[in-house]
Amino acid sequence: MARIRTFIAVGLDPALRDHCAALQEKLGRSAAKVKWVERDNIHVTLLFLGEVDDRDLPAICKAVAGVAKDHAPFGLSLQGIGAFPDADRPRIVWAGVGDGRAELAALHDALEPPLLDLGCYRREERAYTPHVTLGRVQGERDAAPLAQALSGFSNWQGGVMDVAAIHVMASELTRDGPMYTVLSTVRLG
Repeated sequence: MARIRTFIAVGLDPALRDHCAALQEKLGRSAAKVKWVERDNIHVTLLFLGEVDDRDLPAICKAVAGVAKDHAPFGLSLQGIGAFPDADRPRIVWAGVGDGRAELAALHDALEPPLLDLGCYRREERAYTPHVTLGRVQGERDAAPLAQALSGFSNWQGGVMDVAAIHVMASELTRDGPMYTVLSTVRLG
C-alpha cells in the first residue's frame, strides 16, 4: 500500500500564472526571504486531503466527478494580494480571488461531505478562503519589508479566465520543492 499526498485544485491558465510570476518577481525585490511557488505549480486549492491510500484514489476521483457534474463552469478573476495570518505578520503570501469566489466556495462545500464519508479528508477548523498561494516567508525578521511591499500591490489585477474543470492532484515533496501530477481531470457541468 502506497500513500500519496493528494489535493483537489483548479488550475490557472498560462496568462494568469504569468501575472502571478511577475508579481512574485516584484515582491521578491523587498529583500524578504520567501520561498516562491514555482510558476507551473500556481493553482487554487479546493481541498487538501493529505496522505491517502492509493487504493482510495479511484473512489476519490469518482466522488469529485460526481460533485463536478452538478456545478456549471464559471469565470474567475485574480485581484488583490495579502498574507496569512495578516499583512503585518506575513507567513503565506497570496493573491485573492474576485469573480468566482462564491463558486469556488460552493465547490469546496459540496466536495467535503463525500470525501468525509470516504474517510480520506479531515475538515479544517478555519473557514475556506479561495486564494492562490504565491510564497511562504522563510524568516520572521523578513516580515516588515515584505509587509511594506504588499501594501503597494493592494489593487493588483491578475487577470480573468474560465474555469471548466477541476483536478485531483498528487504532490511529491522533493528537495527542490513539490512536484505535482494530475491524477484526474473532471469537467464541470
